[in-house]
Amino acid sequence: MPDLTETTLHSEQLVDGKLLKVFRDDVRLPDGTTSIREWIDHPGAAVVVPLFADGTTRLVRQYRYTLRRDMLEVPAGKADFFGEDPEAVAARELEEETGWRAGRLTVLGVLAPCIGYSNEIIHFFLAEDLVEGDAIHVEGEFLEVIAMDFDEAVAMARRGELLDMKTVVALMMADSKRQMGE
Repeated sequence: MPDLTETTLHSEQLVDGKLLKVFRDDVRLPDGTTSIREWIDHPGAAVVVPLFADGTTRLVRQYRYTLRRDMLEVPAGKADFFGEDPEAVAARELEEETGWRAGRLTVLGVLAPCIGYSNEIIHFFLAEDLVEGDAIHVEGEFLEVIAMDFDEAVAMARRGELLDMKTVVALMMADSKRQMGE
């Protein structure tokens, strides 16, 4: 099996933002030639699908500036620092965004959504045994909590009515887990 490793020769940080860091690296390719890689350093994120005993879930509607439109999404958020426990991120985001706390969080999976330009890793969770907590207002974050039938949310994902990749994947993972009876 050939070695496909690219070796960093030089790295320059272009952006040191609140959320992201952007780099431009000179790399040596496996054949000895060089190229440039521009990439985003991301602290990681967690996504959580709340599943209530009555068969409902909670999605959040919020405006996403990059797409210039409202989006319907599962609760999610980035790690506050590199290495933060993904389960802690999921629990925090669920309560901040919906006002509910999970009695039980189950790992659904881990995915890398943008491997061509980011090192972001997203951890997916199913939240069950939910109890009412405190909706915590986060400065600069505006959203609406939408209660809906879980099966309808999954159907919306299947019909292509939800554009957000992490939401579609999270709902499919949660539905698969539920269908398997795990």
